[in-house]
This record gives sequence, C-alpha cells and structure tokens, in this order.
Amino acid sequence: MLIETETTPNPATLKFLPGRTVMDGGTRDFATPEEAAASPLAEAIFDLGDVTGVFFGRDFVSVTAAPGTDWSLLKGDVLAILLDHFSANMPLFHDRPSAGFAVPAAESFADDPADADIVAQIRELIDTRVRPAVANDGGDIVYRGFERGKVYLQMQGACSGCPSSTATLKNGIEQLLRHYVPEVTEVRAV
Repeated sequence: MLIETETTPNPATLKFLPGRTVMDGGTRDFATPEEAAASPLAEAIFDLGDVTGVFFGRDFVSVTAAPGTDWSLLKGDVLAILLDHFSANMPLFHDRPSAGFAVPAAESFADDPADADIVAQIRELIDTRVRPAVANDGGDIVYRGFERGKVYLQMQGACSGCPSSTATLKNGIEQLLRHYVPEVTEVRAV
C-alpha cells in the first residue's frame, strides 16, 4: 500500500492520501486527544505527542503538528500508523456506545425562516464551489449560520489555524458569496 503525502497552505499540516476512501460521507475534525478517543486511528496519531489536530476527509487524513515540531521526524511515524490501520482494514471509529464520544457542538446561529432562499443559495455555493477546493488543501469549511448579512463558517482540518485562512475567507469566499448573493455583506469564522 502506498500512502501519498501533500503539503497544504498551512505549514503545520500535512495531507495523507491512502489511495482509498477514508470517510464514506461527511468529514470529522479532532482538535483534542479527548475528541480523538472516538477513533482508534485519530487516537493513535494523537498518541505520538506532537499532534494538535487530525482531520478525516473523503479520501484523505490531514494531520496538524504542534508548533516547533519537525515534520521530517513526525511524518514517518504518522505514515506507519496510517499504513498499519488501512492495511489491516481497521474500523475508523470505535464500536462503543456514543456516551463520551459525541461530536463537539460548534457555535451555530438560528437562521431566520424569512432568509430560507438566501441560506439555500449560500449553502449551494459553499457545497459546490468552496468545499471541494478547500478539501484539496486538506480541510473543510462548514456553514454555521446567516444573520443580518453575515455568513458564519467554521474552518476545519488544515484550514483551522492556517495563516492564509483569513485571506481565503475575505478575498475568496466572501467575494464569491457577495457576487452571487447580494444580501451577503460579510463572512466570519466561528
């Protein structure tokens, strides 16, 4: 089995491509060892000690290293864990009762039903134009709400903490949404 690696715009994050499906649907972001307890793979990667984030995409795993970590030393250990996991066809998540393994609640805003058409346009643009591009960089962006012209998005994976994420939000996503949905005045990260 060959696992390819790619750099991401976030210098602290590498993207690992095992050449197979990682998540059948959706994504999963682990920002702490406690969250990683839901997955034997994420848990093993966090156990290396120099990891601050693990993200599962459709066909990739992104790993974020702690500040000051030398990727040339950590990369081999991550590759070994991934190779062992996927070669043995191990489950991605523990088969345990959900108690204690819930996905952390993210800040969300209640959308006004009067804005349903606007929200549908925003979600469509994010799902078809933004998320595929961001997945190429090892991350994801999740819609969290629309309120008085402001769109709230959550950055995950390589995008979370990336030095260029503010530019991506303001110069890329905000301009795209404002162009197609005139009611959008601003995009903010939550």
